[in-house]
Amino acid sequence: MKAITLTQPWASLVAVGAKRIETRSWSTSYRGPIAIHAAKGFPGEAKRFCESRMVCWALGWRACPPQITQEWLDYMAARIKSLPLGCVVATATMVNCIETELIRTHVKPFTEQEEAFGNYEARRFGFLLDDVVALPEPIPAVGKLSLWEWSAANGK
Repeated sequence: MKAITLTQPWASLVAVGAKRIETRSWSTSYRGPIAIHAAKGFPGEAKRFCESRMVCWALGWRACPPQITQEWLDYMAARIKSLPLGCVVATATMVNCIETELIRTHVKPFTEQEEAFGNYEARRFGFLLDDVVALPEPIPAVGKLSLWEWSAANGK
């Protein structure tokens, strides 16, 4: 099965069905089953993105209160640390790959949430995902750039 590696929280956003378009700087002619792999690396800016209200809501976490408290900071640190890394978290079907300039007019509904979870600048591509199924338990795997081959049988 083909696989694609996404940094967290984007891999988990796909797994819970909150993100159904993965944006990339490159196109692909591939259509079919795809494994969603959570990268091992987790940059600071991605961790900070986890604290946004939209991500908290999508992942079922408590959003930032009007006044930030130490309790909330500790809660967020634990939630962020709980996101799986270096493993396949879901499977899906890649149904299309289209230029980002066309997504707003060709993908319905295209929501504010979807826009917040991707990079829709010009000369980029959206991989449209359907039939997403979160795995009951993440399966450890080493990710790669671009699309790569993954087998659930051997975790590679």
